[in-house]
Amino acid sequence: MWTRDQVLALAPDAASRKAADKVGAPAKWSGTGAAHDAVWGECAGSGGKRYRSCVDVSAPAYRCDCPSRKIPCKHVLGLLLLWSSGEVAPAAEPPGWVAEWLERRRARAAERPAKAAAAGRPGTGTAARRESRVAAGLAELELWLTDRVAQGIAQARTDGPAEWTELARRLVDAQAPGLADRAGLLARALGHPDWPDRLLGEYALLYLLAAAYRRSSGLPADLVATVRARIGFPVPRESVLATTPVRDRWDVIGCRDEERDRLITRRVWLMGRESGRPALVLSHAPAGRSPDGSLVTGTTIDADLAFYPGSAPLRALVAERYGLAAAGPPPGIGLTRLPGLIAEVLAADPWTDSWPVVLAGVVPAADGLLLDEEGNALPLHPSAGVPWRLLAVSGGRPVTVAAEWTPDGLRPLTAWDEEGTVVQL
Repeated sequence: MWTRDQVLALAPDAASRKAADKVGAPAKWSGTGAAHDAVWGECAGSGGKRYRSCVDVSAPAYRCDCPSRKIPCKHVLGLLLLWSSGEVAPAAEPPGWVAEWLERRRARAAERPAKAAAAGRPGTGTAARRESRVAAGLAELELWLTDRVAQGIAQARTDGPAEWTELARRLVDAQAPGLADRAGLLARALGHPDWPDRLLGEYALLYLLAAAYRRSSGLPADLVATVRARIGFPVPRESVLATTPVRDRWDVIGCRDEERDRLITRRVWLMGRESGRPALVLSHAPAGRSPDGSLVTGTTIDADLAFYPGSAPLRALVAERYGLAAAGPPPGIGLTRLPGLIAEVLAADPWTDSWPVVLAGVVPAADGLLLDEEGNALPLHPSAGVPWRLLAVSGGRPVTVAAEWTPDGLRPLTAWDEEGTVVQL
């Protein structure tokens, strides 16, 4: 069963969360029940109208016959709030309208083709032209970087932002959007106390990427895949799903939304219980709408994940879901193992700037550190500030914390207290 926080995290906006609270009262509902990973009920609307709502919590997927265009609507959220508070009684079997909806979902899943068509794959001529444009753009980038280092970086604080904007524009023209994004973020280095070292490091990573593309014929296939992905060459979804999937019980350990250019990107982190393997599932939505909410933080799914190719594969697609698995705090590693783990990741993919981790037996401190019982410590990301919510969960006792490693520190995502209760941070 989910917590209140997990339910409200599914809401597409603040208005939906507020409305869900109003319809989440038991007096509003009748005919509620829960069975076979499904929850259902009828909610009283205005004018005597009753809306039928049901949820397949294993996906999750939603159905409601109200006129709202929001997914999930306030009635679905209210039903889940009712269920999470223990107000929905178990039932032997779902009613006919719920069973029919579940059957249609199973039928659609069974009809899904085993192999996706290769339609839309660019032709040989188109691909060759893009390779030529990228090669020319990266050759220009190498010269630009060589000149900037030779001239010194003292003027970067005044001239840099305008130059980097122009550099990013030229890389977009060269059809290297991944590199353009990285160049466009160079200004972040100027806010660091040791900005010369940070900026020089960013220049070095850009140069390394350009040189790796130029020499890709002599690199291992998985590293070539990483280089091309970092540059911005797309990998067809069909080709990813055609790879051998990894089946595991995947803990959904955290979620973070970022908005850029009126596009919301949702990053959902998972960790395999048996494999110990991390995964990142991305979804996107225009500003004002919620990205895919089917992976609920704190739940555990039995699923096949298909990973994008790379030397440190992390991004994945959910290829097949088999339902929810037993929940509870995910297995974690000790604090002292983290530096070695990140060193291995960076050795495989030097351009990695975030990586999910689950740390067991750590205690947060008000000065922005995570400590273990031996006094070892690692810093939290500056954006965490004083981690009041994490401090409250811990109460001075060891907890399990899921976090996103970054070069600037750990960004807390989720915590589990001694009783296994999940709290999103």
